[in-house]
Amino acid sequence: MSLNVIDLIKGQLGPALVSQAASQLGESESGISKAISGLLPAVVGGLANHADNPGVLDSITGASSSGLLGNLLGGSSGNSVISTVLSSIFGDKIGGLVNAISGYAGISNSSSNSLLNMVTGASVGSLGKYAADNNLGASGLSGLLRDQKGIVSSLLPAGLSLASLGLGHWGGADTPLETEKVTVTSYDQPKVEVNRGGNTHMNPERTDDKDAGSIWKWLLPLLLLALAAWFLWKQCNKPATETTTMTDSTAVVSDSAAMAMPADSMVTTAPKTDENIDLNGVALKGYKGGMEDSMISFLKSGGYKNAADDAALKDAWYTFDKVNFKMGSSTELEAGSQTQLDNLVAILKAYPEAKIKVGGYTDKVGDEAANVKLSTARANFIKAALEKSGVGAQVMGAEGYGSKFATVAATASDAERAVDRKMAVRFAK
Repeated sequence: MSLNVIDLIKGQLGPALVSQAASQLGESESGISKAISGLLPAVVGGLANHADNPGVLDSITGASSSGLLGNLLGGSSGNSVISTVLSSIFGDKIGGLVNAISGYAGISNSSSNSLLNMVTGASVGSLGKYAADNNLGASGLSGLLRDQKGIVSSLLPAGLSLASLGLGHWGGADTPLETEKVTVTSYDQPKVEVNRGGNTHMNPERTDDKDAGSIWKWLLPLLLLALAAWFLWKQCNKPATETTTMTDSTAVVSDSAAMAMPADSMVTTAPKTDENIDLNGVALKGYKGGMEDSMISFLKSGGYKNAADDAALKDAWYTFDKVNFKMGSSTELEAGSQTQLDNLVAILKAYPEAKIKVGGYTDKVGDEAANVKLSTARANFIKAALEKSGVGAQVMGAEGYGSKFATVAATASDAERAVDRKMAVRFAK
């Protein structure tokens, strides 16, 4: 397979959009991310299962010039193209899908429905753009979608399956997505063929299985007994050096402490690392899917150029990954912040027609009037810094929102509330 469509679409659903969706829908960022992780394979699977549907193919190819990717969060709900696609690929299963994702991610049904529209918009828009950029006709696009069938089930996150989403057969007379069959043999029971798509078939009992079962009934206990005897013999004949090593009580305490930890607490998230983000041939250092990457992708896609007015841009904010102020300050940045400001200046200079607005945000701790004042001062500081760098004409304004869009309770830890203390920019006209 030449292309993993899900990886293509993920570029439109980066951290900035997740953060904006969380603020707008009143949900946690983890809940939004979890929902998207389930919705994206489901939507791609639905498109793959209708790869030969002319209406679906027409909607995808028409999306390349609709500017859909330019306003995924605000322009997806009520969009006729998205409604048509959803109706075609899911039919009367939309409600069940929304409910399943809502329960899985711990978000409301209305939020789940909004995210379904957003993910579908990102999928249709990304595929339409790819088809246009690579001169794919209807047959080429259909082939690309059919290629996705074999991987969709494997990309669903743990805890979700096509069956749990109510999509085991995708409805109607459509054929189910390809599933892998696994044969499970029990020595005293009939052979059971389990289909990972959700169907289980009982095969007639075979006489040779009976014979095998009778042998193992007496052979297996003997093997276990022999294994236990060998283990005891090894324990009694350990070299003295091994016994001495085990008396290191510090090592034993350290190891046992680690062993007592729940399995999921042992998992650590790999830190983000800078990569080269292409700005028309110039490499900027930033995170894949981060602010610079998302803004450049939007500009390259023609999203800004095709946006009719400021209203089409006002809901899509890009959160700084590295620009942070020292606690309580509106004039002192943390170390490393300047690099990302320089990157933003480079982006604006590369696209002189693009204009932005700066926004400042705080968490819910403290007096709201003071929070608004602090966030406004910080937004104005960023605006002034951009003006000094020669792109002031492209900065339309700066505004502080205090804790208006904060989602984490004031009683949460400082680390948990950090997500609400941020600076962001959006495109403006």
